[in-house]
Amino acid sequence: MELLVIKSGSRYLRVKDDDCTAVGLDKASVFPMAMLETVKAHLAAARAHGFPEAVIFRLTLTETPL
Repeated sequence: MELLVIKSGSRYLRVKDDDCTAVGLDKASVFPMAMLETVKAHLAAARAHGFPEAVIFRLTLTETPL
């Protein structure tokens, strides 16, 4: 499974309304690949509001039994 996240340095971004906050992976906003255009809009907003180095990352999840 692949998801999209926005990362700034070593921190991930949580997007809520029009606000972005730097958080750990466990609190980050994650989006399905189908929402790429929405994520690009969030990225532009994040860069304009204090996260100029923010970039979109593809988060690849694998599921295996323990």
